[in-house]
Amino acid sequence: MKRQIIAAAGLVGLAFGAQADPVPIEAFAKEPNISSLSMSNDGTYMVGLIATPGEDNETLSLASWELPDTIDTSKALVPTRITPPNNKMRFAAIQALPGDKVFVVGRQAWTGQTFCTEGGGFGAVKTFVTKFYVGSKDLDDLDEGIAGLGTERLRDKQLAQCRDLNNTTGISNTLPLEDDYVIVTYNNIASGETEYYRVNMRTEEKTFLYNGSGRQGISFTDPRNGRILVRQGIEPAGEGDWRIETYMLNEETGSMEREEPLDYLASNRYQMDVGGYDEASGRYYMITDKFSDKAAVYFYDPKTNQFSNEPVFAHPDFSATSVVLGTDEENWNEPLGFRYAAATVETYWLDPELRSIQEGLEQAFSGQMIDIIDAAKDGNRILFSTEAADQPPAYYLLINRNKVVMIGDSRPWIDESDIGTTELIYYPARDGLSIPGLLSLPDSYDKTTDGRIPTVILPHGGPWARDYAGWDISGWVPFLTSRGYAVLQPQYRGSTGFGRELWFAGDKEWGQAMQDDKDDGAQYLVDQGIADPDKMAIFGYSYGGFAAFAATVRENSPYQCAISGAGVSNLSLFNRLWSSNRIQRIVQGNTLAGMDPSKNTEKANIPILVYHGDRDVRVPIEEGRGFYNAVRNRVNAKFVEIKDMPHSLPWWPDHHRQSLKAIDDWLKSDNCFG
Repeated sequence: MKRQIIAAAGLVGLAFGAQADPVPIEAFAKEPNISSLSMSNDGTYMVGLIATPGEDNETLSLASWELPDTIDTSKALVPTRITPPNNKMRFAAIQALPGDKVFVVGRQAWTGQTFCTEGGGFGAVKTFVTKFYVGSKDLDDLDEGIAGLGTERLRDKQLAQCRDLNNTTGISNTLPLEDDYVIVTYNNIASGETEYYRVNMRTEEKTFLYNGSGRQGISFTDPRNGRILVRQGIEPAGEGDWRIETYMLNEETGSMEREEPLDYLASNRYQMDVGGYDEASGRYYMITDKFSDKAAVYFYDPKTNQFSNEPVFAHPDFSATSVVLGTDEENWNEPLGFRYAAATVETYWLDPELRSIQEGLEQAFSGQMIDIIDAAKDGNRILFSTEAADQPPAYYLLINRNKVVMIGDSRPWIDESDIGTTELIYYPARDGLSIPGLLSLPDSYDKTTDGRIPTVILPHGGPWARDYAGWDISGWVPFLTSRGYAVLQPQYRGSTGFGRELWFAGDKEWGQAMQDDKDDGAQYLVDQGIADPDKMAIFGYSYGGFAAFAATVRENSPYQCAISGAGVSNLSLFNRLWSSNRIQRIVQGNTLAGMDPSKNTEKANIPILVYHGDRDVRVPIEEGRGFYNAVRNRVNAKFVEIKDMPHSLPWWPDHHRQSLKAIDDWLKSDNCFG
């Protein structure tokens, strides 16, 4: 699991609440010292992103580390090669590939007329484009496309522009047993089909394998050789619904055969994911919530068309997310463990050696989440990271299972004693439904001595998403707790990851029962003696921004003020976004109904800060500005336009500076708690 992080240093005063030292805005605004680490399969080199030397953490550079046979564990590893970005493209991620190659993701601002990017249509579009590059481990010769795919000349200028603006190549299978080969996907703009190639990354020799086109898409390929094992298709099911069908390879006939026990209607929203393939038995690991509220792992046998009677793995409280299978010759295809989504993603290890390594690292780094990123084929070099809600990620190399060498700390200037910890709680909604929430309190907070403190309710975006209790990559949670605020991230009905009951309970309850869950979380903290009922705010981004808009116009609001970042103010926009996709229209579009803030602006009754990026094509800036204009003569309101900011992370340092300053100033002003 590779996470983007943001970092630096500075100083701001504490407004109120528990006496923590506020972490300065600059500490969250600047780029991290190190991130996006990846190690080659043979453990001979490592790549990642580092803060560009001499730029005070304003941009990220590509970095490569040679890993010699003998590593001095008393010294931190130092990059052997650094490649800075240019004045247009900024690096966002890097990954080691077979054949001594690297895969690089870059992002740059773009303005122009196009019909083939999000937000495209008539008129100029201010957006960001993402580019994929491949180069050597020495970071030389970064070329777009892979093995020349996506670089052909097109006579149609519009198609050529679409190809250049969209990601056309990617890695679908790294073929762990191969030294130099991977399976590459190429989205052919001219034909509209997804082509699959077997590519030698060292020589760039490519062999066409198959097309993924029509109503049957490729959903799982053999990690041994890349052959198609599972396809998934859609067929009309009547009354506007669609049936999701799964087809699996019959080894004897060589044909793809429909597995009817895996069928489900799109409106049922079952999870039916292939988690792996057991070569010995020919069975598949299926991760599904078809038989339970939380997703569990079952065996499915295409020969008998049956699921196993009992799950292979099920957690009583949390959903299974993946199966960990061996990728080396000596443990190939063996089940090593199962992952599940608790407060953080955790692993139940079956393999005693890996379990021992995990437990040993957890003892060495007490209270932190250990994430094993990559392991060399011989297992003698393991790249891992540590993090916690109050500790930014740090990266290490475990050598010979008994020695640890430091690679880098993403934010060494942040003191964990300035930031609160996070725990998973459950609180009752007014209708009795149990709502999960992540509660973060200032580090020095003591209810007995500090009593009630200012509180921010922070609903996530989506809404079909959830929060985790590790380091918050947006910076919002540690930013707020270091300033003395309690922060509750309610996993309101409509959130995913906590079971079907909670998920489905949000259908057609936008601004209604979904909103009640946020208010009930606020009341719960008041009842617990934590939250000051006279110093309560709601702050959210994207769908969370919608929730802030909804709170502004609801009667008897428990909040003194609201903050909406890139929020949708009217439900019709969501309908427009989803109506172009037939599956999303039936799956998610039918769940969209409730109270529309844009139609209730005359009821606005609390102050609101609205901030929005001018390069946001997911939620156009007119959404935020329109709501602000409608309520500014009714309540105290402020609108902040952030230049060049897109909807989603990664944001640039100046985006963080402007948004965090706006949030900080608003909360400290007379409009909120001042």
